[in-house]
This record gives sequence, structure tokens and C-alpha cells, in this order.
Amino acid sequence: MQSHVDKGAEIVQRSSWLHEGTEVVGYHHEKYAGGGYPGGLMGEEIPITARIFAVSDVFDALTSRRPYKKPLTFEDTMEILELDSGKHFDPAIIEAFGKIARELYDRYAGHEGADLKDELAAVVTKYFSAGMETLHYREGT
Repeated sequence: MQSHVDKGAEIVQRSSWLHEGTEVVGYHHEKYAGGGYPGGLMGEEIPITARIFAVSDVFDALTSRRPYKKPLTFEDTMEILELDSGKHFDPAIIEAFGKIARELYDRYAGHEGADLKDELAAVVTKYFSAGMETLHYREGT
């Protein structure tokens, strides 16, 4: 399981349009108080983009329905994140996220349909439709 970080970082490093995501992919499993992986970084050693993504990644995992689990409520999810503030997560990120999380949750959680599909299509087109040619294959990887 832990190898997905290294493999993912290797993939995004090969592309000019994905390269900026290298820090997020490479460090999103580090823990603010230490003990994460792959580098065992802590606090400000962890890139800010990875600290932000760690919060949003766990929030999404906890509030999403998966084949093996039901989604947690917003309140239960925020309680878990706050309990891990200063341990798993950067307290400043948790504080900032707490100010915007409810509005985003109410707007997107459990919603499906044409409006969300159109919004997602616009984001994908804007950020991910150009530059595919920059993703280079390396033999043996």
C-alpha cells in the first residue's frame, strides 16, 4: 500500500502538466507530528500542498460511500479531523478547512446529476485536457 506514493510521484514527475502535483502525491501520507510515510517528515517539513491535500483526502474518504462502508456524517467527520489536529493534520489547515467545509459539503456531498457533471467537465477540460503528450513512458516502470 505504501508504494503507491512513490509510484504516483514517479508518474507525475514525468509530465510537465502534472509535475506541479509531485509534492501532493509524494507527501500526502506524512503526518504533522511525524510517523507518516514515505519520508517521516513532520510539521513545516511537509509541503503545504500536501498538508492541505491530506485533510481533503481524509475528509473525502470519510464522507464518501464505498463498497465496504457507509459515509460518515459531516459532524462525525469533522470531529475525527479535529481530534487528529496537531497529530495527523496541520492545525492551521484544520482551522481554515473548518471555515469552508460545511458549505462545500452541502453543495457537493451525495449529489449527482447534470449540473455536477457539467461542473466537473469544465474543471477537467481546463486543467487536464492539454499536455497529455508530456507524459512520457519509461521502459521498465
